[in-house]
Amino acid sequence: MNEPTETLLHLSQQLLDAIDAGDWETYAALCDPTLTAFEPEAVGHLVAGMPFHRFYFDLERDGRPRQSTISSPDVRVMENSAVVCYVRLVQRLTPDGRPETVAFEETRVWEKQAGGWRHVHFHRSTTAP
Repeated sequence: MNEPTETLLHLSQQLLDAIDAGDWETYAALCDPTLTAFEPEAVGHLVAGMPFHRFYFDLERDGRPRQSTISSPDVRVMENSAVVCYVRLVQRLTPDGRPETVAFEETRVWEKQAGGWRHVHFHRSTTAP
């Protein structure tokens, strides 16, 4: 694996870890303020900027453990941008304490800016049953 690929996979995992931990500061530091996204929570709409995402970070956490694993990643670097695609496996406990794993198909777009790579767009969807 080459250095940009390793770096982008590391940054993508760091982003997911921040989401799982509710760590807004790390998440915001990795993202461009003009971040755009298509995700299930946006119900078919393109959302732009950070306030939409901040809402979910500000919700009270239930305290149940959760972790995300990047499965089957593919990284394509194009000069100052990169696309990272993978299946995200989220392990968590249900409210009654049973472990479960759910999967999402994710595409993350990163842009090389002054100071390093910044997350600028993503598309997340649930996997087919």
